Amino acid sequence: MTPARPGPPYAVTVVGLGADGWRGVPDASRAVLRDAEVLIGGPRQLDLLPPECAGERIAWPSPLRPAVPALLAEHAGRRIAVLASGDPMFYGIGRALAEEVGDRLRVLPHPSSVSYAAARLGWPLEDTEVVTLVGRPAARLAAALHDGRRLLVLSADAGTPAEVAALLRDRGFGPSRLRVLEQLGGERERTGDAVTADDWAALTPPPGDPLNIVAVECRRAPDALRLGAVPGLPDEAYEHDGQLTKRYVRAATLAALAPAPGELLWDIGGGSGSIAIEWMRTHPSCRAVTVERDPVRAARITRNAERLGVPGLRVVTGAAPAVLAELAGAAEAAEVAELPPPDAVFIGGGLTVPGLLEACWSALPVGGRLVANTVTLESEAVLADAHRRHGGELVRLAVAHAVPVGGFTGWRQAMPVIQWAVRKSLEPLEPFDTVDTVDATSGADR
Repeated sequence: MTPARPGPPYAVTVVGLGADGWRGVPDASRAVLRDAEVLIGGPRQLDLLPPECAGERIAWPSPLRPAVPALLAEHAGRRIAVLASGDPMFYGIGRALAEEVGDRLRVLPHPSSVSYAAARLGWPLEDTEVVTLVGRPAARLAAALHDGRRLLVLSADAGTPAEVAALLRDRGFGPSRLRVLEQLGGERERTGDAVTADDWAALTPPPGDPLNIVAVECRRAPDALRLGAVPGLPDEAYEHDGQLTKRYVRAATLAALAPAPGELLWDIGGGSGSIAIEWMRTHPSCRAVTVERDPVRAARITRNAERLGVPGLRVVTGAAPAVLAELAGAAEAAEVAELPPPDAVFIGGGLTVPGLLEACWSALPVGGRLVANTVTLESEAVLADAHRRHGGELVRLAVAHAVPVGGFTGWRQAMPVIQWAVRKSLEPLEPFDTVDTVDATSGADR
């Protein structure tokens, strides 16, 4: 029998600590901390260690993430222990350390605050969504608000619970019940009484410990707009000036784009940002960049993204393809030089701009998807030619709404939308033809 090969030596050991401090640290973790030559952590965590942990103590600088490589390199070859709150691999420093040292990281976790909270509340974790607001805007909570859902919100500080209550009221979830759980697992543990977001201001005394987690039982106000979990949100959910991919066409467009967790979308001609926003709402790890020529519309996209729970949407103000020149090889736009290649591209405006379709196609990797919508005859000719040359699916989407006609009811037809959807293959492609006209690249074809 061949003996097992020893694994690589650990470069770093990360140890989870709870609110109970040294008292709750198991023997294996205590041995690592006593033996460490370098102890790295936040000031609060370092203060929890007794004098017998005699290694050099180093507090994380701010900002933390950029400092990790240099700090580890400075102490390479020494026994390094990093302190973390709870489970280091659950929204903790463990991720950053794993990215730096790979399988030379050893993790000794402690029960997370989420595990403690679920235990105190009697909430099954598999039915509870966790949202972190540590180092992230509170607006991202909005994407998780659905009537009847249970949420555990990881707080950044003592002010987070009030932020959560204010956001719930603003998004039509004032009847939601909140409980703030502080210092879970420690001697000063406190689980507050349940209160609605509407009644938060009357809570006496308000919670004040920075080490807290907020439990939310979502309840939507009867008059609040209902937002579902799939693409095709009501048009009223968006602030817009008419440049909006309407609800039913939007649902069909997202179906053609087929977002998957972790993927990146380029939305060209953002309009009101609805395609990029609903792409990101399909999964917390989905990312999107929207390009919009008009600064007023670009600012509107940002507001819509924040309102609908995806404040991480990146909005690039400028006309395509000029702002995509760096990725297309023409090298002009420093603002987007760091854009990674997309998994999918949506073109909602500017199809007749020379070079736009080629730039988007060139940026796509093999297997990437491109979807383009138009309502104009000129852009329809571009899509018909693209379909002839490169295949894919060309469809005509027509929607009609019932409206009063005198004392009766009839159909009012919306402008039909021509949609081309294609997946990039390994086969060589013919160059695209474009119509040499001026276009706004601003959602004009939406």
